[in-house]
Amino acid sequence: MPFLNRIQRWADDRPDDTAVVVAGRHLSWAALRDAAAARIPDAGAVTVLAEANSVDFAVSFAAAVAGGRQCAVLDPTWPGQLKADIAARLDATVGTPMPVPPEVAPAQAGPALRTELRDGPPESPFLIGLTSGTTSVPKAFTRSRRSWQLSFEASIEFFGLTQQDKTLAPGPLAASLNLYALSECLYAGSEFHTLESFDVGDVHAAITHDGITRLVLVPTMLRLLSERGLAGGVDASGVTSIICAGSKLDARTLEAARRWAPKATIFEYYGASELSFVSGAGLIAGKPLDAGGTGIGKPFPGVDVRILGDDGERLPDGTDGNICVRSGMVSNGYLWGDDGQALRCFDGWYTVGDQGYLQDGELHILGRRSDMIITAGKNVYPHEVELALASVPGVAAAVAAGMADDVRGQRVVAGVVPSHGGITATQLKAGLDGVLPRGKRPLQYFALAELPVTDRGKVSRQLLLDWVEAGDTRIRRLA
Repeated sequence: MPFLNRIQRWADDRPDDTAVVVAGRHLSWAALRDAAAARIPDAGAVTVLAEANSVDFAVSFAAAVAGGRQCAVLDPTWPGQLKADIAARLDATVGTPMPVPPEVAPAQAGPALRTELRDGPPESPFLIGLTSGTTSVPKAFTRSRRSWQLSFEASIEFFGLTQQDKTLAPGPLAASLNLYALSECLYAGSEFHTLESFDVGDVHAAITHDGITRLVLVPTMLRLLSERGLAGGVDASGVTSIICAGSKLDARTLEAARRWAPKATIFEYYGASELSFVSGAGLIAGKPLDAGGTGIGKPFPGVDVRILGDDGERLPDGTDGNICVRSGMVSNGYLWGDDGQALRCFDGWYTVGDQGYLQDGELHILGRRSDMIITAGKNVYPHEVELALASVPGVAAAVAAGMADDVRGQRVVAGVVPSHGGITATQLKAGLDGVLPRGKRPLQYFALAELPVTDRGKVSRQLLLDWVEAGDTRIRRLA
C-alpha cells in the first residue's frame, strides 16, 4: 500500500502522536504500526475486509495490503450470502481469500514483524474495489499502489492537507470517499477521525471538542450539519476546509455551510472510483457564492480531460459527450462485471460513461449516460432538472428521474423537499420558466418528507421511483 512506508516513518519520528481516532478511541502512530505488523496474514493472496468503523478497521486495512497483498473492502451491511459470493469469485479470479485474523495485542509485535509492514511494488495491485449493491454481485475493479500514491500527491496539493490538520470523515469506511480520506491522512501524517456511525450530534461534538479542521463528506451530510449547527449554535469556526463529493453542491447547502463554517474553503470535485480525481474547484472563504450551474472546476493536477464522441472523436468546446481522462491515477480495470461500457478506453483516454462538456477550461457535468431520460425523443439528464428545481424559491432539495410512459417512452418526474411550509406544482412550473426548456420539465411533481438517499448518504433516483410505485408515506403528489 502506498502509505505503509509512511506509517513506519511517522511512527519513528512521532511515535506518540495520534494517527486515528474513532468514536473517542485513539491510536498513535507507533501503536498503529505495531498492531498492523502483528496482524499481517501469513497466507492467502487476498484479505476480505467487511468491518464497521473502528480503529481495528485501520489496523486490519494496513495489515491486509502489506507487501504484495491485496484487500477487498466490502460493506459490512451487505447480506451474508452476497459477501460469500464475492469471496468465492475472488477465490476463482485472484487466489484464496483470507479473513483478517483475530486481533493480536500490539505488545506482541516485535522488530521482525515490523519490517514486514512495507509497501509492495508500485505497479502491483493492492485494492479490490466493489461498486455498491445489495442483491446482485457488484462489479469489482483493481487499483495499483502507484495509482493511489499519485492520487495522494495530487489531492494533498489541491486540498492543502497538512500534518496540523485534523480530518473528520463521518461516513462508513467501506465507502471509497472515506476509505481514501483515511489512507490520504496516513500517507500525509495527518490525524484522521471518524465515528462508528453518522450522527449529527456526534459530528458536532467531535468538531467542538476534538478541534476538527477539515471535513470530508457528501452534500446531504453537509446540509444536515450546517443547518442544524446554525440552529443549535454549534461553533464551526475552527473548520478551515470542507471537501464534498458524490453530487453537485446546491445553493442552499453552500449558503448554509458558508454561514456555519465561515473560515472554510469549500471544495467540490468530480471523480469516479475507477478514474480517481478528474476535476475540482475550491470556494475560498469570503468570496461570492457561485452555485446552481453544471461546472465542476478545472482538471486536477496530473489529469488531462477531453470530451470524446462514441467513436472516439474529440468534440469541440461546448459540445457534450463522454468525459474522458488520461492520468496515472486510473484503475487497472475490472476483475469481473465489465459489460464493455462500464470503463471504456479510447486510445489511452478512459471514461465511465459520464456525460459533460468543456467550456473555457472548466468541466461541466450533465450526468451518467445510464441515468439519462429519453422522453418523446429528447435526451434529458436528471442532474440538469435537479439543478433547475433547486433554484426555485421554496425548494430545499430536488431529485428527478424517468418513469416508464407508454406514449413518451419515459416521462420526467421530480420530488422536492420544501424549504418551508408547502409548495404547489404551479409554483414549481412557474419557477422553471426561462430556466429549463419545456421539453425537459417534469410532468409530475411530488413533495418529499426527506430526500431518498442510500445508506452512504447519496441521493438515489431509483429509490424515488420505488417510493412513487409503492405509494410510500414519505411522498405525496402535488397538484
